[in-house]
Amino acid sequence: MVSLPKPEVILTHESDLDGLLSGLLLRRLARALFDVDVPLQAYHNHNWRQRGLAEKSAWVCDLTFEPRLDKPNWVIIDHHTTEFAPKNAQLVHAMDKSAGLLCYELCQQHELGTTKLDRLVHLNNVADLFLEDDPDFLLANDYANLVKTYQFWNLETLIQGDPERLLDHPLLKVMEVKRRIEDPLGFAWSKSNITELSPAVGLVNTIVGNTNQIVHQLLEQHAAPFPVLITLFRRGNGMILASLRSRNGEALKVAEKLQGGGHANASGATLPRSIQNIPDAIAYLRQVLNPGHVKVSPLNNLESLFDAIEMAKK
Repeated sequence: MVSLPKPEVILTHESDLDGLLSGLLLRRLARALFDVDVPLQAYHNHNWRQRGLAEKSAWVCDLTFEPRLDKPNWVIIDHHTTEFAPKNAQLVHAMDKSAGLLCYELCQQHELGTTKLDRLVHLNNVADLFLEDDPDFLLANDYANLVKTYQFWNLETLIQGDPERLLDHPLLKVMEVKRRIEDPLGFAWSKSNITELSPAVGLVNTIVGNTNQIVHQLLEQHAAPFPVLITLFRRGNGMILASLRSRNGEALKVAEKLQGGGHANASGATLPRSIQNIPDAIAYLRQVLNPGHVKVSPLNNLESLFDAIEMAKK
């Protein structure tokens, strides 16, 4: 049984169901062990890298282990690829399990498992690891799409921080209808609207449907001539996010060029704040992904140019 220090904060990934479920499970575990409600904070990759780490103790889940997290009384529960071995922190790591499953196993060690959580954690594991052969694959992706559609904190508030409330939630009927009706329409449109960013990377323009499912289908059917496909999203705060998918491990390599991270075939990155619209994002991505071909004309300000030049150096 892992001995856990009392955390000042629980830190998790904001972009998906795995980050939400992991954070909620760790918050429940902290409450059971220490009789305290530990603050939960969630970050996208870019904002996470900008965050200071002043706390003397913390639990971190679904965020890649890196040297700056190697601190006494810090616990990292994660499943992403890492090149570092901890010297001070505790690392709970397995690449064949979702972060949610790793956190749930810690909960089970302290008799916090339930039948509902068994089911929810299984569905999250299928969705996050993209286990296509699992009979629950389509349903699991409906669950994952809840966070993509309604956003992390909106959903956390809606279920009042109780992960069991997600199981069989009425909004899943909305996801099921969207999948049946919107996804085929979106796939047909997106298949004809893919923009080349580099010889190896294509931008999938989306108009309707579950973008993850659409991109997965494009890759599976070899419907695009690019091994890596990117989709772009604008957050409410104006930031533009890039989601990258592949089938042979290339997505993570491209994401790292954008200062992002994730899994080998499913990664993400947040573009610099200077990128304010999709046309600028396309120009920026082309510059970063085609080193040695930086041009001033596609960008509308010097800050964007400097961002592109710096990224092209890395």
